[in-house]
Parts: sequence; C-alpha cells; structure tokens
Amino acid sequence: MADKVRIGTNPIAWSNDDLRELGGETPLEVCLSEAREAGYEGIELGHKFPREPSALRRVVDAHGLTLISGWYSSALLSRTVDEEIKALEPHLSLLTAMGCDVVVWAETTGCVHGMQGARLSSRPEMTDDEWPVFTRRLSEIAAHVKGRGLKLAYHHHMGTVVETEAEIDRMMMETSDDVGLLLDTGHLTFAGGNPLAVAERHADRIVHIHCKDVRVRVLGRAKEADTSFLDAVIDGVFTVPGDGDVDFVPILKVMAGVHYKGWLVVEAEQDPAKANPFDYASKGHAALARYAADVGLK
Repeated sequence: MADKVRIGTNPIAWSNDDLRELGGETPLEVCLSEAREAGYEGIELGHKFPREPSALRRVVDAHGLTLISGWYSSALLSRTVDEEIKALEPHLSLLTAMGCDVVVWAETTGCVHGMQGARLSSRPEMTDDEWPVFTRRLSEIAAHVKGRGLKLAYHHHMGTVVETEAEIDRMMMETSDDVGLLLDTGHLTFAGGNPLAVAERHADRIVHIHCKDVRVRVLGRAKEADTSFLDAVIDGVFTVPGDGDVDFVPILKVMAGVHYKGWLVVEAEQDPAKANPFDYASKGHAALARYAADVGLK
C-alpha cells in the first residue's frame, strides 16, 4: 500500500461506464485535464482508457496523474477459480504493470445495476448453499492476487449479490484476511446500511474507499418507486462529498484510527448534462481534502 493517503477520482462523472450515452461525447483528454486541474493525484480506469500499459502510462503521465486501479467483474458463482484467474489475467497484468496497489472487485453474476429497465428489487441474492462456494472461491482468488503484489478490494454494489450491510458482514466473516473491503459510502447508504458502523467493524480490512455522497430526498423517491439503479443515478441520487447527506468526518476518523494508507476516491456518477463534471470534481476534492485534514489523514 501507499505510505500516505491520497485523493483520487473516477472518470464516471465525465463518462458513465454503465450508461455510455451519459458523457459519451466527452473526450478522455478533457476528463484527465479537468481531474488534474481540480486537484486530484490519481484516477481509476474507465472505458475510454487504453488497455496497453505503455499507451496507458503515456496518457496518465501526460496529465501528472497516477493510475489508481480499475473495476473487475467476476463470475465466481458460475466459474471455477482457475477459470476466473484466466479471465482476470489481462486486467491484473495491466494493473501490475501500472504499479497499482489494489484491484477493484465485484461479483456480477445476475447483476442488474447496468440494466436501465431492471428494478432494484429484482437484484440477485445468494442462497445459503451458494454463499460458502462464493466465499471459498473469493478467498482463493484473493490469495492469487496477493501473490501478484496487489490487494483484492471487494466493492459491495447496488444491484449485485453483495449489496447490504448484512451481506458485507457475512462476506467478511466467511473469507480470509486476503479479501480486502472497498468501502463505498454511497452504495452502502443507498442499500440502507450504515457506512460508519461498517467502517468501525471492518476498518482493519478496508483497503480502498470510494467517497460518494447521497441526496436522501432523491434516494427516498427512488426507493418508493422501485426504480432501476441507472434511473436513480440520472435523477441525481449520488453527488460528491460535501453536497449531500453523508457525514464523512466520523467515517474518516475511524480510518485515521487504524492509520489507513491508501486512496480516497471521489466516485460520484451523475448526469454530466445536469452536473458539470469539473465543477463537482472541484467541490468534491475541496470537501474531502478538508475532511481528511480535520481527522489527521494526511
């Protein structure tokens, strides 16, 4: 892991990976230059980035940015460990070549978060028979990732099999310490969970943090209508730190207490036609930097 806390971002505010018409016309160069201008040190992968190490390095280096990590969609409920390792290899090799510390991981078997017509209530849930299969395979994969010099950062996510606070707790209890947790404040709040409570229980295994704020008023509307995840995003359920209803300071204070060393990533997808990416990126960086300084995360 890095020897200090750094603040990064994700290109999803400029160009959405799940609904590509959102920001589809925005060039990657605009995203990278604005991210740097807003004060970020690093950025995660998006669908517009080159996937060859030398080309990717040229792109991020040209803007003085570090590549933080990149999302990986796993299918451990339908693939063996060996099959998953084979599917993972190109992504893992890219992150290793770029000097990344973590791989952002989510089990996406049956997921609905990328389907605009799918109600959130239709998301998949694991059976009691599937849980031990999943957690055993996840622990084996995490050991493989560790052997390659990275840490698996499991991303609980709306519309997937690990969404709720209880599912996060079960996953952490049934996996080895090689499985790290990516704490996403926005997704956990959306799922009805308590990010502070999860941070307190699992702080020692949190290896990556997505700092996403939530507009509770919009969230209530989405839950009442049982909308799709993407419709909620378009409606503005997420925003950057300091612009919504999540209290980040107590969460970051917990992480300061365990001497967290890694990235704080502003990953707050909105419709860029409604929420100017640079303006919100700047606002989010300023707020997060202030919160981190207030609790001694430097």
